[in-house]
Amino acid sequence: MTTTRPAREFTKDTEAPAAAGKRPEGELPPNAQKLMEDRYLRRQNGGFEAPRELFRRVAKTIASVDMFYRKSTDDVARTEEAFYAMLSSLEFLPNSPTLLNAGSRFGQLSACFVLPVEDSIKGIFSSLMNAAEIHKSGGGTGFSFSKLRPSGSKMEDSRIIAKGPLAYLQLYNQAMGIVEQGGVRRGGNMGVLRADHPDIFDFIRCKSQENVLTNFNISVAVTDGFMACLSEKRSFELVDPNTKKKTPVNPEKIWAELVSAAHANGEPGVIFIDTINRHNPTPQFLMDATNPCGEQPLLPYESCNLGSINLSRFVRQRGIDYAQLEKTVRHAVHFLDNVIDINNYPLPKLKQAAEASRKIGLGVMGFADMLIALNVPYDSETALQLASKLMAFIKETAVGYSAALAAERGVFLNFPISVYASGPERRNATLTTIAPTGSISLIAGCSSGIEPLFAVSHMNAGQQGGFRLINPLFENIARTEGFYSEELMRKIDANGGSVKGLGEVPETVQKLFSTAADIPPARHVKMQAEFQKHTDNAVSKTVNLPNSATIADISDLYKLAWKEGCKGITVYRDGSRNSQPLTAGGCATGTCGL
Repeated sequence: MTTTRPAREFTKDTEAPAAAGKRPEGELPPNAQKLMEDRYLRRQNGGFEAPRELFRRVAKTIASVDMFYRKSTDDVARTEEAFYAMLSSLEFLPNSPTLLNAGSRFGQLSACFVLPVEDSIKGIFSSLMNAAEIHKSGGGTGFSFSKLRPSGSKMEDSRIIAKGPLAYLQLYNQAMGIVEQGGVRRGGNMGVLRADHPDIFDFIRCKSQENVLTNFNISVAVTDGFMACLSEKRSFELVDPNTKKKTPVNPEKIWAELVSAAHANGEPGVIFIDTINRHNPTPQFLMDATNPCGEQPLLPYESCNLGSINLSRFVRQRGIDYAQLEKTVRHAVHFLDNVIDINNYPLPKLKQAAEASRKIGLGVMGFADMLIALNVPYDSETALQLASKLMAFIKETAVGYSAALAAERGVFLNFPISVYASGPERRNATLTTIAPTGSISLIAGCSSGIEPLFAVSHMNAGQQGGFRLINPLFENIARTEGFYSEELMRKIDANGGSVKGLGEVPETVQKLFSTAADIPPARHVKMQAEFQKHTDNAVSKTVNLPNSATIADISDLYKLAWKEGCKGITVYRDGSRNSQPLTAGGCATGTCGL
């Protein structure tokens, strides 16, 4: 029987860190250093800037915003040192465009934007042109194609037959494949279509073949009305967005196509659009799309300005250092709010939308590492309780600091028409988001987002043939307790990266180091839901499934996610794609978050 030690609070700042320890200022793990050189560090004098120089550049640039608010040079210097300390200690990192572009000629610091796609040739191609500008500057884009009339429709006063959303999705995909993101990589994209659009069946099937629409993730926007019709076995209506003509359809047919496609290769994902808009801070303006990984629902032209706290850095020998966590949350909110002011937006409308809402998305990474350091298995009630408590603490602290900023700098422009108008003032319409943190978690040397460990040992195929990653916490325990061996590592590889069932590994350690594939799928959803309770925007989370998972299993998970209040869900069944970025002895995961 496995027992767990409950997580304990800790408030002193002087306690020594847990066994993993802290690296010297600016020092990164070897894999992180390689990633930084490939993507982030500037070339200078025949070499690269040092990571500490990058962190100083970013801290100095973002802190300079305080001068806009009549701060003294001493105040700005103190802000810069606070920002530099949390960056160089890897307690907090912003999204990649901020690391890349702060202090550069690009100066575009947002991760992603949502652009409207209107039902006209001018609207369609204007949005495509705007997207190209965004990608050139270093951002990604999300689109809803739901306003486009269905394929086969006649255009008014014309013999032209409408091509429909799928044709323009394909056009956007081809164009986005040409434009590299900030000269570094191709940007991410999200394409969304409502479940009641007449072309929904074609949309669901559009990625049934591998290597098709490779520059887009796709999601179906599912409404509460659809879920009610599905549950009550009532007819559902498809609605032509142009003529408003309604066509009855059996919702079970749409659902069957949707879950079958997700079973085949992980797409489409699902966003629960009514759940999203119930939590919309300006409900008179409806959201219909998200950023590429789905964690940031946005209004047209709004941006996601993201950053994540590395929870593994707040574990001490006697628990969690909530005092230091509170300090870092406050600095992080300050940092992200400053990003909005100094950002060099590629289009005027993007600047206007950002200043109207001042949305930021503070999230976390290293959650699985924190649980391991606290001796709490991911698949436990204690872990769920800790997730809720932690995120509630982060959100409460963020709200309090946003109120302090509002008193000093003013509220966001749309505050008078927001759901907060009758309550305490706040600087930002939204404050919290759980992003996938693919690249920045590699820099920080921690687990990604709120995901469990993908594998105790795995190959990352992202760079020049790939490199092997061994979880340092496991290696430390295995060496300390005397059961580490190269033979054991080979067995772990052969076991899909898991230590489950390996006799050399104590049962308590097997439980503590459960991988994504070891954890029951419903537990993944439950964990996502716990974080969602205290997250303004949404939560990026992939539910990893064994190859043996059935279509009915995925159907149950989608329904559970809706009932639990999640704003979306992505699943990935092991082995359902031929090529994936992560592998572990034949195990694989989807692309969300990388």
